[in-house]
Amino acid sequence: MEFVFVVPRTAIFPEFAPHGLSAFGEEFSRERFQRCVEEDGFFVEREYAERTPTLKQIIPYTLVTRGEEILLLQRTKGGGEARLHNKFTIGVGGHVNPVDAIHAEDGSAQARLLDPLPAATRREVMEEELIVEGETRLTSIGLLNDDSNAVGAVHVGLVQTLDLLGGDARIREVDQLRGDFVPWRELPQQLAEGANFETWSSLLVPHLDHLLSPSTSVADEVREAAEGIVPPAMSREEAASTAQP
Repeated sequence: MEFVFVVPRTAIFPEFAPHGLSAFGEEFSRERFQRCVEEDGFFVEREYAERTPTLKQIIPYTLVTRGEEILLLQRTKGGGEARLHNKFTIGVGGHVNPVDAIHAEDGSAQARLLDPLPAATRREVMEEELIVEGETRLTSIGLLNDDSNAVGAVHVGLVQTLDLLGGDARIREVDQLRGDFVPWRELPQQLAEGANFETWSSLLVPHLDHLLSPSTSVADEVREAAEGIVPPAMSREEAASTAQP
């Protein structure tokens, strides 16, 4: 039985659930989201979570960039979820599981759960789906929400960029994925011409210029707020040792 990390919908979206990308900023900061994760999040059976839209499964959704290029992946029939077969994606990630949990001892009867999303990002990106070499920089961008279908109604994406600072990345799960780095400026045209992108990627592609262009980058705007994020290269043990009770 698989357990996944969830947060009550009303804790993330107390008034209304936006559609598409909501960038972190003054109205909804990365710090506020992290408090929601740490104070309201918990693990539950995935089967239950998949049919309970009052809960949102948090999915780290990481865009891997290398200068003016982005890693474009296509999910093959070797992957587990048939609905995603042959679809293009610019996001790497998956469910957060108990193995990603970090607890801080604060003297209470039960150890406090810290944000498990950085550890989940590291596991999914660095250990399971890709082989990443060299120094990287991880930045949180915002939340991606789509309640227009049953799958989207029970998930929310934490959109992040993983910038390769002189290094490289290649696919580890070659039986489930294929792809390469492509100029990210070409993707909006591909989408317009009917390229088969998965839903979340199709919502992000039209905004890549605002997300990644050096002159208008949302990533640069939220970089300062992202300084507290555990980089993928840091182990869960190292993260726990630096946690503040």
